[in-house]
Amino acid sequence: MASGTGIIRTADICDDFGDEVLVCELAFADFAARDHFHGEAVTFATYEDNQGIRELLAEGGAGKVLVVDGRGSLRRALCGGNIAALAHQHGWQGLIFNGAIRDSHEFADLDFGVKAIGTTAMAPRKDGIGRRGVEIYIGNITIHPGDYVYADRDAVIVSTRPVHDL
Repeated sequence: MASGTGIIRTADICDDFGDEVLVCELAFADFAARDHFHGEAVTFATYEDNQGIRELLAEGGAGKVLVVDGRGSLRRALCGGNIAALAHQHGWQGLIFNGAIRDSHEFADLDFGVKAIGTTAMAPRKDGIGRRGVEIYIGNITIHPGDYVYADRDAVIVSTRPVHDL
């Protein structure tokens, strides 16, 4: 599965597990130093508002991936360089945004994964409408808290359990 590199490839998982995994149909771009990562899904649903994300990330993320459903908005960023650095400091494996980030140049040297559908310069709102730990629907798949997320250059895929050699 790792193709001799220690990297878990989403295509290999799809070959080995077929319909047991779901492929997210969004086209993500990579913004941090690592374009491959995996971990337990922590979910957050919002719209142009990132209040609550910083606090969630500060709780620690060893072995976890934060998946944020920002409903595809590219009008306001859900994460900037400071929040990404906080996530990296607290051990998160990666961040995935169905929405925009900003200050993308500040992500480049962070040794973890960040995927988003785009960038913008506009700051997020701070209304507190976000909800954590909820089922989210992005890219024609449903992601539940506790599902397992695999991401690389090809895709973001989700399984109800880890399917790689632990």
